Amino acid sequence: MKLRILLKKHAGRSGGTITSRHDGGRSKRFLRLIDFKRNLKDVWAKVEAIEYDPNRNARIARLLYENGVRSYIIAPDKLSEGMKVISSSDAPLEVGNFLPLAKIPVGFEVSNIEIKPGFGGQIARGAGIVAFVFGKGETHVLVKMPSGEVRKFDPNAWAMIGQIGNVEDKNKRRTKAGASRWRGIRPHVRGVAMHPDAHPHGGGEGRSRVGLKYPKTPWGKKAVGKTRFKRKYSNNMIVEGRQRGKK
Repeated sequence: MKLRILLKKHAGRSGGTITSRHDGGRSKRFLRLIDFKRNLKDVWAKVEAIEYDPNRNARIARLLYENGVRSYIIAPDKLSEGMKVISSSDAPLEVGNFLPLAKIPVGFEVSNIEIKPGFGGQIARGAGIVAFVFGKGETHVLVKMPSGEVRKFDPNAWAMIGQIGNVEDKNKRRTKAGASRWRGIRPHVRGVAMHPDAHPHGGGEGRSRVGLKYPKTPWGKKAVGKTRFKRKYSNNMIVEGRQRGKK
């Protein structure tokens, strides 16, 4: 089984037309194939190494299963080389193990959470991110998200025990412009510094501020405030919304 493939460069273009602004360049890199589903159930795996992944801010762990298969997973905090992990509905409540939310007690730290059972972890996957099992009902499990939002999940959805590692990543600083260019992030110009034909914020005399009711994207869509899609599929799963505005 391949663990990585060469990641193609698109430079923010589709058919030669820029479709994603400020995207281009970057260093050559490989895409590590992460097993978000933890497909091998009831088979113990040993952590061979904790590795850097250029495609994410979290570290990844290379696992060697007892049947000889290798795979990558997102590395939780306090997971180290030589430790053993398992994906099982009867897994012990230890860091790195993957099991259904119904089997995880209230108050436990979780990450890499499935939205729908069988889809693989989709929520809480970034460096230092952690969610908590907040409560349980007959038909759902309440999880407190990193944003403070409390959301309902299917009890059969799986999650990993523990906080995602590389917790100090948010404190790192890019010491030169080249550090962004390595990552494929091109320089971007403020909308207020542009010509009015190029951006809704443009124009005005001197150092003008945004002269509109609210900030907009270059295509005229609302950029701040309540920008969530009103009929989003997961709206009915939110029990308590996250805190908005000034704290």
